[in-house]
Amino acid sequence: MRRREFIAVLGGAVASSTLPARAENYPARPVTMICPFAAGGPTDVLARLMAEHMGRTLGQNVVVEDVTGAAGSIGVGRVAHAPRDGYTLSIGHWSTHVVNGAIYALSYDLLRDFEPIAQLPANPMFIVTRKTLPATDLTELVDWIKANGNAMIGTAGVGSGSHIAGVYFQNMTGTHLQFVPYRGTDPALIDLMAGRIDMMFDQTSEALARVNDGTIRADAVTAKTRLASAPDIPTVDEAGLRGLYINIWYGLWAPKGTPHDVIATLTGAAMAAMADPQMRKRFADLGLEVPPPEEQTAAALGKLQRAEIEKWWPIIKAAGIHAE
Repeated sequence: MRRREFIAVLGGAVASSTLPARAENYPARPVTMICPFAAGGPTDVLARLMAEHMGRTLGQNVVVEDVTGAAGSIGVGRVAHAPRDGYTLSIGHWSTHVVNGAIYALSYDLLRDFEPIAQLPANPMFIVTRKTLPATDLTELVDWIKANGNAMIGTAGVGSGSHIAGVYFQNMTGTHLQFVPYRGTDPALIDLMAGRIDMMFDQTSEALARVNDGTIRADAVTAKTRLASAPDIPTVDEAGLRGLYINIWYGLWAPKGTPHDVIATLTGAAMAAMADPQMRKRFADLGLEVPPPEEQTAAALGKLQRAEIEKWWPIIKAAGIHAE
C-alpha cells in the first residue's frame, strides 16, 4: 500500500466518512512539535520517537522544539496561539493538558483552544530514591521519612505529574515532604543521582535506564501489575501502598480550527508510528504502553481529556495545589 493510501486509511479511524480528502499540499514544509519540558526528559524522548517516524510517513521533517517553564504551560500556550495550519503541534500529557488548568491562570482554554490529534503511549511512574538512602523498600522509605522529617522530593514543577504523585504519597502515608521544583524531570533526576535530593516520582520511560544501571533505586511502580520491562520491581500494592495508581497518558494536539483533513492526516501518521512493530518494541523497552487502536483516535483523546478534567480538577482544588 502506498504511503498516502496508508495515511488515509488510518486517518479514517478518527475522521468522519464525510470529511474531505486531505489537502494534497500538506505538509509542504517541516512541522514543529512543541515539547513543553526539558530535553532528555520523558516527554522529549517520546516526542523525538514520534517525530522521527511521523516525519517519514508525512514526507516532511517533524522537528521537536523544547519550550520549558511553568510546568509545561508556556510550551502549550505557544501552540494555542500558533497559526491554525497544522505546522505547530503540542505534545503533552495528563499534567499539561488536564492538571495545569486547575492550578494556573492560563491564557488559553485546554478544551476550547485545541484540536485533539491522537492519544499516544502512556506509562506509570516509579517511586525512586537516591542509591545512598538507608531505606531499601517502600515500607522502609515511609518509616525513614517519618523519622527524618523533611525529605526532599524533586518534581518537574508545581502541578506536574511528579508533584501530584508526591502530594498523594504524602497524604496517603501521613508524611511531610519538602518539594523541590525543577524545569522538567531530567534535571531533577540528575540531582537525584548526585544525592542532592532524596526521592522523586519519575515516569518509567525516563527512570528505567538509571534503575537498571544502579545509579538510583526503584521501590515500586504506580500500577496494578508489574512492568514486563522491569519484572523485579513490585507494584505499589505489593510494596505496601495500595491504590497509588498513576498512569501518565500522552497526547498530540493542534490549535483549534486546524482543518479537519490536516488533523486526519496527522492522526494517520501518529497511528502509523504506534502500529510499527519496531516502534512498539522501543516503547516497551521504555516501559511505555501503547493504547489499542480505538483509543488512539482524535475522538478518543478528546473524550479522555474531558473526563480527566471533570475528575481531577475538583480533587486538585480541594488539595489546595496552586501555582507558586
